[in-house]
Amino acid sequence: MSDATAGDVTPSSTAPATEPGGYAAQVAQGYATEGATLALGALLEGEPGSGATPNPQVQVGFALSMLNRHGLVAGATGTGKTKTMQGMAEGLSLAGVPVFLADVKGDLSGIAVPGEDGEKIRARARSIGQDWRPTQFPVEFYGLGGHGKGVPIRTTVTDFGPLLLAKVLGLNETQESSLNLIFHWADKQGLALLDLKDLQSVIAHLTSDEGKAELKGIGGVSTASAGVILREIVTLQAGGAEEFFGEPAFSSADLLRVSDDGLGVLSVLELPSLQDKPELFSTFLMWLLADLFQELPEVGDTDKPKLVFFFDEAHLLFDGASREFLDQVTQTVRLIRSKGVGVFFVTQSPKDVPGDVLAQLGNRVQHALRAFTPDDAKALRAAARTFPTSPYDLERLLQELGTGEAVVTVLTESGAPAPVAWTRVRAPQSSMNPAGDAVIDTVVAASPGQAKYGTAVDNESAFELLQAKAQEQAAAHEAEASASSDAERARADEARLKAERTRLEKEARDEARRKEQAVRDRNRVAGQVARSAGSVLLREITRSLFGTRRR
Repeated sequence: MSDATAGDVTPSSTAPATEPGGYAAQVAQGYATEGATLALGALLEGEPGSGATPNPQVQVGFALSMLNRHGLVAGATGTGKTKTMQGMAEGLSLAGVPVFLADVKGDLSGIAVPGEDGEKIRARARSIGQDWRPTQFPVEFYGLGGHGKGVPIRTTVTDFGPLLLAKVLGLNETQESSLNLIFHWADKQGLALLDLKDLQSVIAHLTSDEGKAELKGIGGVSTASAGVILREIVTLQAGGAEEFFGEPAFSSADLLRVSDDGLGVLSVLELPSLQDKPELFSTFLMWLLADLFQELPEVGDTDKPKLVFFFDEAHLLFDGASREFLDQVTQTVRLIRSKGVGVFFVTQSPKDVPGDVLAQLGNRVQHALRAFTPDDAKALRAAARTFPTSPYDLERLLQELGTGEAVVTVLTESGAPAPVAWTRVRAPQSSMNPAGDAVIDTVVAASPGQAKYGTAVDNESAFELLQAKAQEQAAAHEAEASASSDAERARADEARLKAERTRLEKEARDEARRKEQAVRDRNRVAGQVARSAGSVLLREITRSLFGTRRR
């Protein structure tokens, strides 16, 4: 790695050889600081276009101590805001400040490779007082879940929380309320929601008869809302988002790294594979910021920030957001300043960012704006009116800025806005072209984060616990049913035995009656025979006496 020029982070005591006059003198005085400065570029004078001339004696930049007052980098597509972000990240790294950047289009990976030298780039650098030299910077490449080539960033569903998840799932307020209740119940039960199948199992449980009984008294989850949430989760899974949730969960503190030679590590989140899922990656960026807010201690005002967070394509975060979500974003941005974190929103137009959030931003780099429609013209006028008073015709200037030029105002060390400065921005010293896959693979393979986060694990969580509970209940029901069946069989056997005894007793009684009848019949027959015999004997005797006697 080659050494970068100290001119990228300059002390305020460096005075120009010839003092500028007029408005240039006001700008030079307004951007002078007692502490270290993150250089941004040089003041442009003259007329927009080919008539503009940079004044290298009037340097425009940020007081490092004021970067935790946050900022906005805005401009139409192709005006240079991504390269401005890259150059600012380089200067912060040289100042020992870690930086997080979201690389939505894959343009920033070249920051790991020295820039391409040439007379054209050196002539431009000389014209604005930049001591340009090819430089590579310490970089960590990250990817969301298994997407992209970087070290995977995952988080648990529990840590992500219902508010952010509702934004990702596109839920309405009623469904978001139901999701809050689901998380509340899981938290109270100590059920860890590590991945999406955990959340699905909890929803299925809470919509069962047993689950409805458990929610009695604190409300319930309607079948309709549960159905919508489950369908949206399935859609999210189908889009590959299932890999974003799980363990090992990423620790946002790993973003606060400084290399062995004192350079701030640039953490680049590679997002090109997720360009068709803007709500997902923008909400994940908000989770990272919120997690930093939760994890970092209060530090108050410091000489330089502990981390600067660039939130690219910021408009995606706010599209379709609920009021509660916007309130949480505003609160996080307002309070994270005291944790030593600066946040820069990068987007096409200031109107992409809600007014409550814009009110928290003290630094502004405005590249060219386009006005093709009445709405564009209205937004242009509104943007021009938000700058401090200056001699510029800002409505005209903002439309005529060249690529790599910007209108700048920042907070001075006293907290007052610096004069508006038409600025030619410094060129990045790393490559302005994307790095090849081989470079990214090499960086990732050497990263300590790959060993820590590279392999997903599936620990016991709500899914397994509820599954085990369901199995226990099924076994209990089966045992109960078995015991009930045994009792039924015993009762049936007893009934059969009783019926058999009754039958045998009846047969015995019948047999006794038959025997008694047989005895009576025999006695009756014997009597009849005796009477018959007596009658014959009498007749015989009689006939012998009164007739012919037979011998």
